Amino acid sequence: MKFVTDIIGEELGIFEKKFAGAVKSNTPLLDRIMNYIIKRKGKQMRPMFVFLSARLHGEVNESTYRAAALVELLHTATLVHDDVVDESLERRGFFSINAIWKNKIAVLVGDYLLSKGLLLSTSNNDFHHLHILSDAVQQMSEGELLQIEKSRKLNLEEEVYFQIIKNKTASLLSSACGVGAYSTTKDLVITEKMKLFGEKAGVAFQIKDDLFDYGKDDIGKPTGNDIKEKKLTLPLIYTLNNIDAPTRRKLIYIIKNENKNPEKVKFVIDTVVNFGGITYAAQKMEQYRDEALSILYEYNDSPVRKALESLVRYTTDRKY
Repeated sequence: MKFVTDIIGEELGIFEKKFAGAVKSNTPLLDRIMNYIIKRKGKQMRPMFVFLSARLHGEVNESTYRAAALVELLHTATLVHDDVVDESLERRGFFSINAIWKNKIAVLVGDYLLSKGLLLSTSNNDFHHLHILSDAVQQMSEGELLQIEKSRKLNLEEEVYFQIIKNKTASLLSSACGVGAYSTTKDLVITEKMKLFGEKAGVAFQIKDDLFDYGKDDIGKPTGNDIKEKKLTLPLIYTLNNIDAPTRRKLIYIIKNENKNPEKVKFVIDTVVNFGGITYAAQKMEQYRDEALSILYEYNDSPVRKALESLVRYTTDRKY
């Protein structure tokens, strides 16, 4: 990641100030919450993808900074709302907004961030930016609802799984690459190409998250957490769809009825590992990573291309 920040460090520094200005409010309570959010922001991978996708095609400009701010505003809004929906009290090791200020305020904060994104775009005639990101938010909502619908029955097919994560996770990374490229080219063909690149990287990113649930490293969430929440991830889907019928029935029973029992959860994890679910998911992750890189390799070698490659590889090599 240091190589990436060496390439776009100046842009990220300017972006920090612009983003802080973009969320500023005249309401003291909102300002306190915005400061809390800004101080606890994550690695800012999506803004990185925006700036690198822009730099791959031209010079970063004000439209690029607005695109990065729009991506971060919408991403943060969805995280705030997700924590309310999931009743999560933590985000990146800190108390979530709803844990401190309760659900009603958290929902309103998410709405405020969404409205700030809309105003940022419409006030500057960045209508194509807004179109790209609005499409991503729609896909994210559809993906989340499809996952809820399918997970209840625990009969998720692999094809449906990929549809869910392309919508739920990859769409925002895809849009980040798309708006970044559009901000310096205004070329719709290039924009779609970079959106596809971002989608491939986003799918690889999500599969890596799936794999964390079966690891033993300290990666910020308990091992087996997805099983406890009845989330069907790729290693588990592969196992359920290919294992013998009696074991399949046992796994489904545990996930539905005994998913809080540590010993039972361990049995599910061990079965998935021993049956090859981890190996299969890792191969799929690498396939999507390599498909993203093949799009990137259509461009001439340059420090920016190397930085994008480094960022893509980070999504699959990261430890948390």
